Amino acid sequence: MKKRVLSVLLSATMVAGMLAGCGGGGDSAATSGSAGSDSNATEETGGSTDAAEGESTDAADATGDAAASGEFDWKKYDGTTINVMFNEHNYSKAVISKLEEFEALTGITVEYSSTPESNYFDKLNISLSSRSGTPDVYMTGAYQVWEYAPADYMEPLDDYINNPALTASDYNYDDFIPGVVGALKWDLVPGHKVGEGSQWALPMGWELNNLSYNKNVLADKGLEVPKTTAELLDTAKALNEFAGSGSYGIAVRGTREWATIHPGYMSLFSTWGAQDFAIEDGKLVCKLDSPEAIAMTDYWVNLIKTAGPPQWTNYTWYEASSDLGAGKAAMMFDATSAAYFQNFAGASQESGNISWSTIPLPEGKTEADMKANIWIWALAMNKDSKNKEAAWYFLQYFTSPEYMQYAGTDGASPDTPRQSVMDSDGYKEIVGSAENYLESISALTENASIQFTPQPYFFECTTKWAETLQDLVTSNKYSSTEEAMQQLKKDLDVVVSDLVISE
Repeated sequence: MKKRVLSVLLSATMVAGMLAGCGGGGDSAATSGSAGSDSNATEETGGSTDAAEGESTDAADATGDAAASGEFDWKKYDGTTINVMFNEHNYSKAVISKLEEFEALTGITVEYSSTPESNYFDKLNISLSSRSGTPDVYMTGAYQVWEYAPADYMEPLDDYINNPALTASDYNYDDFIPGVVGALKWDLVPGHKVGEGSQWALPMGWELNNLSYNKNVLADKGLEVPKTTAELLDTAKALNEFAGSGSYGIAVRGTREWATIHPGYMSLFSTWGAQDFAIEDGKLVCKLDSPEAIAMTDYWVNLIKTAGPPQWTNYTWYEASSDLGAGKAAMMFDATSAAYFQNFAGASQESGNISWSTIPLPEGKTEADMKANIWIWALAMNKDSKNKEAAWYFLQYFTSPEYMQYAGTDGASPDTPRQSVMDSDGYKEIVGSAENYLESISALTENASIQFTPQPYFFECTTKWAETLQDLVTSNKYSSTEEAMQQLKKDLDVVVSDLVISE
């Protein structure tokens, strides 16, 4: 990645390759199609199909033209073709299932590709950096905003949302859960928290990270659900080989990539009072050598060594959740929905036997100290799209209250970003049938947010962080966790050394 100096108005350059967010499993081949197509074709390259040429306009021209045309009309862009890139996930499957309805309503043709997460972001990065305008819309995560928005790969959405000629009167932006939609806002200043600045994307769904467990296994062993990290460690160790050789206490991620850091590890890291970076004298400074960061990491390494997956270094969310569903892992610390996908009828061997808890608390902490890191899957518009108005119609339709009601219930996308859906009887009946699922979300929501410090080298930094975890678990490279974290701090200070933050 080319280094660059950043200030409030200075843009970043190329984005790095990225891997798993909260998805990750799936087939090895990508699929592509269009609404109304009954079959998907295997893609042969990492590129994407060019969308049909449309009218080229920037946000100001788009909103100005729409305002001059009068009232909102779903058919205004009839005949336009847009291209959409999806990560293969339950969220995208729900959208794809409704594409024909969107096309019938708007007259807009949708061409799309759906790619497994193992190479989705690599493919997306190539497409965005080509500046071809394809895709018009793409699926992304909140952390990606910190690279894509400064690199000018994202169209700010505020002028579309606030224009009544472009947005249906019943869209109800204020219905989004504030902490979720706000996590997709950022002012482009490294070190500044999310929640201020432009709206760069809109949420499809969000995921808390906490403890899930096989309630039958704990009951059979006469064990209580852990309420502290000390209890979690003891319980996980006691559950090793609970079902014979190969079964173990707790499933967590372990691959050498950023996605190992952001779920359970980062939630406990923040609860412990640790932080990744801070702004000091106009520079971003790594804080991974703090006493809190060292103590929490030492705990996590011990948890993995004594009760984690035997093949931990190969574990993504998919392997971790699959082990929980197969009765191989007794507990899991990861996304709430990762366990949910194993729990509905027929989903896995242990479906119906999974329950959720609030995050275990470090000793000496109180409920107010609990933190949960969140992940958000979202839809964004390509800054170089030649069909921005039609692309916006797609975005608003598939983040609307009506669509979100479908996605949150029949669409098997349990973590809805809209409050009206969360409050609905249909959502409570379907999602609430999973024991303690809604209760765990309610208990954690108040202190749930993105716990990382936004900055454009996020993926490089968290990948190095994951490498250090692997070294601590699998090698004798370091004499102690303290030595490892002190070295990591030095390395990451070098990575971000060119970020000059001028207010």
